[in-house]
Amino acid sequence: MTFKNSYRRSGNRATTSSGGGRGAAPMVIGGGGLGSLLLLGLFLLLGGGGGGGGQMPLPQANPNQVSDGGDYNLDHCNSSGAQNEYVDCRLEATAVSVDGVWQDVLPAEAGIEYVQPGLHFFQDTDRSGCGMALAQTGPFYCPADTTAYFDVSFFDQLEQLGGSDAPLAQMYVVAHEMGHHIQQLEGTLGMSNYNNPGEDSAAVAIELQADCYAGLWASHADKGEDAVLEPFTSEQISSAIQSARAVGDDNIQKRSGGEVNPDVWTHGSSQQREEAFLRGYQDGHMRACDYLDRGVYS
Repeated sequence: MTFKNSYRRSGNRATTSSGGGRGAAPMVIGGGGLGSLLLLGLFLLLGGGGGGGGQMPLPQANPNQVSDGGDYNLDHCNSSGAQNEYVDCRLEATAVSVDGVWQDVLPAEAGIEYVQPGLHFFQDTDRSGCGMALAQTGPFYCPADTTAYFDVSFFDQLEQLGGSDAPLAQMYVVAHEMGHHIQQLEGTLGMSNYNNPGEDSAAVAIELQADCYAGLWASHADKGEDAVLEPFTSEQISSAIQSARAVGDDNIQKRSGGEVNPDVWTHGSSQQREEAFLRGYQDGHMRACDYLDRGVYS
């Protein structure tokens, strides 16, 4: 997977970066998130949880240990070809691609105007509108400030669960978290309830829909005159599927040394997550991702 040589970073994407300094707020996260399962998985699967209505607690942290930003920034993303060389630049460029897909698809198929979410990169620790953001939190979407948060060290940990470090696998993570933003715009993100888990729960449906939305993005992202990506290969699609499977609830349970227990699932099995991504990728329409059975898509 490569971004085309014609891709140039612009000021139209609301991206920020730092190691800290954002305002404190209630420590909850809406919609869960790919990284939340990965790195809070043991806590959740052993009986932990947060409030209902799409709320999951972020880890406690000492505010005095939160960095004030340091020297981390995205200036290096201004150089030619940076989006094909650096992980954070690739993730930012992916968000530009996701924006482009949804600004057409969302109004056409759901009758909703697309509003761009924020995108924030940090190192080690930071503050979000939903509370502390830590490296061990993994990527997450915060509905309180409609921003997706990323510590790029997450991708090293994803490999430890059998995920891929291939570019499209990393981009899938961005498309998944921005899928939660689409749910926020639809008014459905709050339906996720982590106090009521299970393979047929609303929490699982919300996460599978976000996977399907990621597949929908991939279905459109390499097509059309305005596409910023070269055409995907079957090997690249397989890398995204590999990462989707890696963050299945059953895989997390097995790798934590426990038994597979669907009664405490909050994100879906590896097979479900693969199937959800492929549904979006192969169909390319929101109706294929109607895991909440709303029947509202054209």
